[in-house]
Amino acid sequence: MIVIIMGVTGVGKTTVGQLLAEKTGWQLYDADDYHSSANVEKMRSGIPLTDDDRWPWLDRLNTLLRAADDRAESAILACSALKQRYRDRLQQGLKRVRWVHLKGDIELIRSRLKQRKGHYMNPALLQSQFDALETPGDAIAVDVSDSPAVLAQRVLAALGKP
Repeated sequence: MIVIIMGVTGVGKTTVGQLLAEKTGWQLYDADDYHSSANVEKMRSGIPLTDDDRWPWLDRLNTLLRAADDRAESAILACSALKQRYRDRLQQGLKRVRWVHLKGDIELIRSRLKQRKGHYMNPALLQSQFDALETPGDAIAVDVSDSPAVLAQRVLAALGKP
């Protein structure tokens, strides 16, 4: 199974993904690690990425996930995947995908971003992420107002992995 955890910046995708990886033994991939240096610099500067910036990144991630899927390995990807066309691109050719949408109030996420250190994503882009978000209809939706451990347990239960 390929589990893709999606949502706006600062919602806890990587943190929840790490907890899920610890509990399942599945490989975790953080999509942030696969951005080009040009994309990272744009985000650091507070410039939103365009679709043309994203396509090569999404294609790299899809290749990574297809390789795991072809080997019948389960994996977790933490990736914003805000728009349906991005999710379609990510899951192209995958046989076993489950989507998890971590969602929360903009003020809660903004307060988390103010506390986050060492990440290139400019907090000024948060509103643009909420504006771009197309809520998926086929995802496990999890409100992020609880602790990451509670969120991970909810996701595991929804995946049938207690």
